[in-house]
This record gives sequence, C-alpha cells and structure tokens, in this order.
Amino acid sequence: MTGNTTERLRALFSDPENLPGATRHFGFSLIDLDAEAGWVDAHFFARDEFLNPNGSVQGGIVTGFLDEAMSLAALIATDLQMAVPTLEMKTSFLRPLFKGRCRVRGQVKRLGRSVAFTEGDLFDGDDHLCASATATAALRPLDT
Repeated sequence: MTGNTTERLRALFSDPENLPGATRHFGFSLIDLDAEAGWVDAHFFARDEFLNPNGSVQGGIVTGFLDEAMSLAALIATDLQMAVPTLEMKTSFLRPLFKGRCRVRGQVKRLGRSVAFTEGDLFDGDDHLCASATATAALRPLDT
C-alpha cells in the first residue's frame, strides 16, 4: 500500500455518507488512520440513550465502539477487499465511560489469509483508559 491509499481511505471514511448506519449512530468521526500499519483512531460520542441506570455507558455500547474501530482497522488493512465479520471478541472494562466524546484506537495485530487478529483501546475525554478488547475476524471476499 502507498501513501495515496491511506489518503484515499482517510477521505472515504471522513465522509459520514460512506459509513454504515450503526457507525453513524455511535457518533463516529475519523481522527486518523494508517492503512499500511493497520490502525485507526476515531472519536465516538456517548449520548444519553447509551447510559445505564448508573449513569455510565452500557457495556454493549462500549464494546460496539471498540468493535467498530477494530473492524475498520482490519477492513483498511485489506485495502477494502475483504469483509471482516467479528468471530469472537473479549472486552475488559477498566473504568466507567461517561457521556461525551471518547477516543478509540483499533489495530490489526496479525492479518492472515482467512482471519485477522485485532485489538482496541478506548479512552475517555480525559484520556483515561476505560476499556480494552481483542477480537478475531473472518476475512471474506467483499461482494461488490
């Protein structure tokens, strides 16, 4: 991959019209990505409807933020040639995440022929690590 690939992907994923509905629902905005290194940094926005009765973001939403970033990292690592459905995922919740903007880094640790191994870290608005995850995703030819 070249620098042009990274620039093309930055432009593509910076436009909300090119994002799936769930990604938009989570308040995704691209910070940066590196196609060759296989990582994505993104902001998500935790809204009131994402909160549990304790006032923190419900764990499934936190996991969703992480899954979106890790999946996008794997997708860009394949130069958009493969769908990357998550096969399994483990999330560790380290501290509560509250309403507002958070940052997630998703990264491909290993890209094989049929699976991708990814990891992600989620930080709150004060840059405290709130959750970490690892996942395995299948690599399937993308239907065009």
